[in-house]
Amino acid sequence: MTEALLAMLTILVLVIGFYFYLGYRKEKREWRKQVQQFYRDGERRKSVLVVIGTKYDQTDSAKALEQRLIDANIGFTPSEFIGALIVSYMALVIGLQNFFNLNMFASLVIALLLVEGGRRMLFLVRKNKKKQMLVEHLPEICRILANATRSGMTLNQGIQLVAQEIGEPAKSEFKRLAHELSLGIDFSAAIRSMEKRVDDKEFQLFTATMLIQKKAGGNLYAVLDEMSQTLDERKLLKQEIKTMTAEQRYISYIVPVIPIFLVLMMNNIVEGFLDPLFTGLGLILFAFFLTGTILTFVIVRKITNIRV
Repeated sequence: MTEALLAMLTILVLVIGFYFYLGYRKEKREWRKQVQQFYRDGERRKSVLVVIGTKYDQTDSAKALEQRLIDANIGFTPSEFIGALIVSYMALVIGLQNFFNLNMFASLVIALLLVEGGRRMLFLVRKNKKKQMLVEHLPEICRILANATRSGMTLNQGIQLVAQEIGEPAKSEFKRLAHELSLGIDFSAAIRSMEKRVDDKEFQLFTATMLIQKKAGGNLYAVLDEMSQTLDERKLLKQEIKTMTAEQRYISYIVPVIPIFLVLMMNNIVEGFLDPLFTGLGLILFAFFLTGTILTFVIVRKITNIRV
């Protein structure tokens, strides 16, 4: 009797447990449906800033800025870059007010000058950075193509191998070249198109060599191997020149910063130190200072920019 009662109780507990388990599964499915309706795939809720930024990225002015960011190898969208500038401007205004004891108008003006100057300097220093990085990959590209042709591969197969083995930004360009060749586009037209996109003298020499060897034939391995050695020597020479002129280049960055920092520190120590700067004579002297600082930066950059 006792055993039969325990068996019945066990079955009853199992039935009740199974019933609650089914109820839990039902509630879980309903909860998932509600979540999926709230966060639909591909239609997730976006903040107002993201929507505004997306719309701005589609404008003509954003397209021009996007091209400059790509050339400078800066991984920001135009809206993200503008947002970073705005955040930097606000941080500078707060910092100038709290740490250097400047009034609101002076903080707004100086922060605006610093942000605009930093933006222009960033694009100036990193001008054509993507092309420079691509050209730096040329010796390795020539070696891969040379080894590929020596092992019996065709030139098209060698280009596909380069697209797999090389790093960015050359990887994207050679992937596009390999894709165009696989679609049946003529080799000369495809590589000419790539030459126009890169627009560099060393790359033009590389494409000219490829076209000549493609048409006239000959020992492509020897030519590419010799070119890779020559480009390596040029790369080492450029690096040596860059090392020798590093001090002068960093001086061109430090010279504009030190006077501004010292003046702001003096204003923090001596109350009203910058008040004469906003008079007529002070503004004239400030204009002379800015002109001289910009000229110093440009002249030093020109002197240290030694072309090989």
